Amino acid sequence: MRILDWEWLSAGERSAALARPAQAARADIETSAREIIASVRAGGDEALRAYSRRFDGAQLRSLAATAEEFSQAQRALTSQQRSALELAIDNVERFHRAQTPEGLDMETMPGVRCQRVIRPIAAVGLYVPAGSAPLPSAVVMLAVPARIAGCPRRVLCTPPGRDGRAHPAVLVAARLCGIESVFKVGGAQAIAALAYGTESIAKVDKIFGPGNAWVTAAKQAVAADPAGAACDMPAGPSEVLVIADDTARAQFVAADLLAQAEHDTRAQAILVTTSRALAEAVAAEVETQKLTLSRRAILEQSLASSRCIVVRDLESALAVANEYAAEHLILEVREPRRWLERVTSAGSVFLGAWSPEPMGDYCSGTNHVLPTYGYARAYSGLSVHDFVKRITVQELSPEGLRSLGPVAVSLARLEGLDAHAGAVTRRLAALDAADAAPAGAAT
Repeated sequence: MRILDWEWLSAGERSAALARPAQAARADIETSAREIIASVRAGGDEALRAYSRRFDGAQLRSLAATAEEFSQAQRALTSQQRSALELAIDNVERFHRAQTPEGLDMETMPGVRCQRVIRPIAAVGLYVPAGSAPLPSAVVMLAVPARIAGCPRRVLCTPPGRDGRAHPAVLVAARLCGIESVFKVGGAQAIAALAYGTESIAKVDKIFGPGNAWVTAAKQAVAADPAGAACDMPAGPSEVLVIADDTARAQFVAADLLAQAEHDTRAQAILVTTSRALAEAVAAEVETQKLTLSRRAILEQSLASSRCIVVRDLESALAVANEYAAEHLILEVREPRRWLERVTSAGSVFLGAWSPEPMGDYCSGTNHVLPTYGYARAYSGLSVHDFVKRITVQELSPEGLRSLGPVAVSLARLEGLDAHAGAVTRRLAALDAADAAPAGAAT
């Protein structure tokens, strides 16, 4: 890992130091994703089977996971693995249930009642990638808030293995989270199926979940189409930024960096520290630890985009972190909670030496579906709020309209919208006429 002295860098060099790995051949990916979407819309299930043969090497008779596959998946996991999933689900459920949005009912002024009512999204599609590792944790992070929100139809898609089966851990996690419909479809083709529907997979209203560049491009394409489906958030490769002072342990920091760098060749891990000695120790520790790791080939590439940045003080470190807006931000410093109020842009924050990032990935209770690629400046991590709609309601009494109607008329005329004004003035005139009519006369 390169070690850079922030104080000596020019503005351009600082931007380069915080640059994410380039999204290679983005135009080609978008074109390919759109071609896949069009093919699935035209060909339905048969197109999905063809893509499974082409991309996954799987011959699928049934796109849906069968009852027998669920039963075999249960037997494939050990009791320890199942218990770990159950405890993770319990913690995620506890934290997310506390987020349940509440309605609102109030009078903004006499006779003017305003409400906000909460309604679950009717049909949601949950996408769980497979790639080089199964991700039952992603099932938990998507399915638990969807269940708490009360979404009536929850459908999960995940790529099959060459044997034509979904990974057993994914199926077990799905069943534990109350998901009954699992389809063995991956990639951009799964997003197309969820967005537009096929013979086997019914269309959904919103799609959630991480994925590769093709999945991300497909989600953005269908979200831009009124006939498609909304999506949760933009996403890129995984990333972590660690802020550390001279009290941090080099072996802990190195392990934190490697934990994210092993995700993907375009993942990024950045250390920002006030101690050059720590930076040098971490760089050496990274080289040592990576030799023992199974995903070393991925690490060799991802670490090329990773770096250690030495800053003057923790104030500067927080400024760098907020500019970068990391998916995961770890504060391995003295009194980490003291610095939390200075964090303005991050997907999820981990405080202190005993809060490694994988705890949030799996089982602490927070959600690991987080904004990446700098989107943490404006987006939040996934929550129950993403699975519901917040609908506003207003009701005016005649007295309320008399009081507030003229304000609406004035503003409508200010904007030159005569019909807006007319919708109010006609009602005001009707109320005036009713007031002027003799008692008992028809109005």
